[in-house]
Amino acid sequence: MTVADRIGQERAALQMINPAPFNAEAPPEALTGDLTPTELHYVRSNFAIPAHDGTLEIGGAVENPLTLTVDDLRAMPTVDRAVTLECAGNGRLDTRPLPTGEPWGSYAVSTARWTGALLHEVLRRARPATGGVDVRFEGADHGAYHLRPVLEETRRDDLTFVRALSLAHAVDPSAEILIAYEMNGEPLWPDHGAPFRLIVPHWYAVASVKWLKRIDVLTEPYTGEFQTGHYMYEWPDRPHKTVDYMRVRARITAPAHASDINAGTCTVRGKAWSGTGPVTRVDVSLTGEGEWLPARLEPPKGPYQWQDWSFDWKATDVGRHTLRARATDAAGNVQPDVPPWNRLGYGNNAIEVLYVDVH
Repeated sequence: MTVADRIGQERAALQMINPAPFNAEAPPEALTGDLTPTELHYVRSNFAIPAHDGTLEIGGAVENPLTLTVDDLRAMPTVDRAVTLECAGNGRLDTRPLPTGEPWGSYAVSTARWTGALLHEVLRRARPATGGVDVRFEGADHGAYHLRPVLEETRRDDLTFVRALSLAHAVDPSAEILIAYEMNGEPLWPDHGAPFRLIVPHWYAVASVKWLKRIDVLTEPYTGEFQTGHYMYEWPDRPHKTVDYMRVRARITAPAHASDINAGTCTVRGKAWSGTGPVTRVDVSLTGEGEWLPARLEPPKGPYQWQDWSFDWKATDVGRHTLRARATDAAGNVQPDVPPWNRLGYGNNAIEVLYVDVH
């Protein structure tokens, strides 16, 4: 089997959004389990899968520059964590007026188990300089890209994907940021960042740079295109803000939207997650303006993954019914009916509304 054939086989179960660069949502069944099988995990790429020589360079304002391979990372203490990753554009199609960007529905979210070395341990070996401010993460992926200055749109023919985190966050042991080389117990697949990638728990997945090629400690704040151009909340009535933590959200996984069910007790099920969590409450509403009823919320199975919830609905009245689910997290954040609109359609965590027909 050729590499192209294997990649095609790996993508077969996904709901394609864009063939080049390949972007695809997970199918609905991917949200039913604790972990998403690798072949069902959504894919977000800004450029085509790049060539990678298998080395990772750590430099910039450090006392001990490093060059690491997968074997070097495997020789370090191994950590594995189940982490929910969500595309910042997840739910963009439900935003009005419709923003620009990839037309994501509501399935650009998945949870996998990632294995790798802790970023703070790697940086400790590199010994960042005392004047360090940010840490810059460069992927191997690159290509043509549209930029949007104030006055006119331009196109750069060869832009590399780069993001940054504050040095304080990157070296914080409690953040448990990974340089991952395995996903669900197997070496990373090409679409998911082989040979290694960053995994930043709690943050929208734009921070989890794939095909990681270079890490640099910077003495000035990083202001690249994917930090201050794209992946910014561009609100019309307030200062712009970088996309960071995932917003609190609950999804209904059963019954399916627009499905037919028999009259009787129906167990409504779903997933809930938050970057400022854990989720502490999920409520369900059975009418457009009706009261909110508490659902059963399962405790977190880990600090960085979605939680299960359920609600027994006595669906005895024949006809069409609406279902809504609303999550609240430990920081007191509650899902809104309509989130603040932003030009690029990021962070839509509006309360989900679906209907089912009871007969």
